[in-house]
Amino acid sequence: MPPLLSTLSASPTFAPFRTGVFRNLWLATFAANIGMWMNDVTAAWVMTSLTTSPVMVAMVQTASTLPVFLLGLPSGALADIIDRRRYFAATQLWVALTALLLATLALTDSLTAPLLLGLTFANGIGLAMRWPVFSAIVPEVVPREQLGAAMALNGISMNLSRVVGPVGAGAILASLGSGAVFVLNTLLAAMAFVTILRWRSQPRTSTLPGERFVGAMRVGWQHVMQSPRMRSVLVRIFFFFLHSSALLALLPLVARNIHGAGPGTYTLMLACIGGGAVVAALYFPRWRMRFDRDQFVVAGTLTHAAMSVVVVFAPNIWVALPAIVLLGMAWISTANSLTLAAQVALPNWVRARGMAIYQMALMGGAAAGSLLWGQVAGWSSVRIAVSCAAVVGPLLWLLTRKLSVEGGADPDFSPAKPANLPMTAIEVGPDEGPVMVTVEYQIDPAEAAGFAEVMQKTRRARLRQGALSWGLFRDTAAPGRYIEYFVDESWVEHLRRLERFTAADAGLRDKRLAFHRGERPPDVRRFVAEGLHNPGPWRG
Repeated sequence: MPPLLSTLSASPTFAPFRTGVFRNLWLATFAANIGMWMNDVTAAWVMTSLTTSPVMVAMVQTASTLPVFLLGLPSGALADIIDRRRYFAATQLWVALTALLLATLALTDSLTAPLLLGLTFANGIGLAMRWPVFSAIVPEVVPREQLGAAMALNGISMNLSRVVGPVGAGAILASLGSGAVFVLNTLLAAMAFVTILRWRSQPRTSTLPGERFVGAMRVGWQHVMQSPRMRSVLVRIFFFFLHSSALLALLPLVARNIHGAGPGTYTLMLACIGGGAVVAALYFPRWRMRFDRDQFVVAGTLTHAAMSVVVVFAPNIWVALPAIVLLGMAWISTANSLTLAAQVALPNWVRARGMAIYQMALMGGAAAGSLLWGQVAGWSSVRIAVSCAAVVGPLLWLLTRKLSVEGGADPDFSPAKPANLPMTAIEVGPDEGPVMVTVEYQIDPAEAAGFAEVMQKTRRARLRQGALSWGLFRDTAAPGRYIEYFVDESWVEHLRRLERFTAADAGLRDKRLAFHRGERPPDVRRFVAEGLHNPGPWRG
């Protein structure tokens, strides 16, 4: 371990650096993030020299973020079902090759506004495919009690690179031009690719065949939609980035309107956003002992909105910069709190897909916001656009104030053993199905309301695990007798669902059994669909 990282790891804030895998991957992503910010900053500044349209300038951010919205779920599914090291390396190679093409065009003075947008979109594809796999790796390589600190360190990586990348890009832009920035970005992307190749991931142990791509996407989407906490997180992150993207998307134009504008002004403002975020990330462990995630979200939303207005109406850079620092602190506090809420709401087997959907909501909000506020700025002015966004942010929070991302204790997703493992008297092939499971309960009719509440939670749990459908029926001839059924896609998917059983599922099972009044445990039966051949029309 480098001496600096060894010293830092003695602090609880930097404790995840004690894990070698996390440390190396963090360094690789830090280098990749520096390159990403250098690329985005330079692309946005070059666009201002290629066109004067506010819409085209704002579209640079849209082109960078839209691929995550479009490709998030497929990339998350791939990250969950194939070797993560190879997948991670392949996505970084894509980013490096895109950077090489952009550098070549810039050096030959062949860039146009549409071509720049197209290559920014291509770079965004690589980032869209890369992000979910790294998000899924982090909880695997650090202890659960260090997950919050690891998320904060990831925030530091992103935002320290937001300082280093723009400052470096600004210096190179002023001295050597945009082509040199794109060349350096290519080198950093290549270095990150080599570092990722050196990592040796732990193989995931399972006796079952891998999931199919389309089925994996279905299960991932279904899991997230059946999780109340994840739905709240998705709404919160979409709305936050919908309004917070206004200032960032239009920042090149804000910088041009400030006295003494130039590449240095724009990069200095970006560096202040990143610097504020880094400062906030260092204080997260202390702040989390006093405030919950919901409090972080509301405070971050209000502060970001207020500081955005201060920045666009600031008479000079000395008023704008302190406001931007506070804005960066508010931004990372909100984003990090929501990211942590998503991470702890997802079990490992679906984490890449779940975090991909989370990133889709984040980037979807950023892309929609960039396009929306760019259009508003084109119709009116930059100040009016950012001011409208600052009003919309707190208003959206007020309309959804009942949504909580805290939700009490975090679920325990440690593996647990199901109570009823399948026993078969006939041969069942892995692809046979669908498979229907029935569970018979006998309860006290006076406790029907409480039983129904538990079974509603059971419904969401079964569907989160991958079941195609679920139902609950009561016997008209025997009061208190209930039949629960759920259907899995195939026999192997049924076994896969049992393999995903966790301590949280075991706790819910105990709640169901507490209502059962039969002399024996609930009767569990499994049925496999029988294929019927059509004999043709009946002939008398």
